[in-house]
Amino acid sequence: MSLSPVIDLRKAMRNRLLADSIFTARLGGAKVFDEAPPGTPYPYVTFGDAQQRDWSTNSGRGAEQVVTLNIWTNQNGMRDALDIADQLILLLDEAPLTLTQNRLIDLRFVASETRRLNDGKLARVSVRLRATTETI
Repeated sequence: MSLSPVIDLRKAMRNRLLADSIFTARLGGAKVFDEAPPGTPYPYVTFGDAQQRDWSTNSGRGAEQVVTLNIWTNQNGMRDALDIADQLILLLDEAPLTLTQNRLIDLRFVASETRRLNDGKLARVSVRLRATTETI
């Protein structure tokens, strides 16, 4: 059974982010999670919602995905979260990621959204990327 394109892409994205020492230093460690463990200090990144659509052709199976990554911080204002989001986009937009059971055709930044939570005590920037993959 082949690995889900969503899981395969997430693993490759996480590996790319954590391989960058400047990015991990900015987070204060290897803090890119599916779900952050309780008590994880800010800032950190979590994978959010993902959408997957069939992108198959006559020659093989494929998937189009829209993946969301969330940057969380408790610093005053949005600047910290936005700076981390900018770094994340630089690392992932059009990145030549290697997946294990799929081939990445394209990965592009689509949009970002900012939000304040907990009466302004938390800032979240959600970054959406669109990817197309083929099963190998």
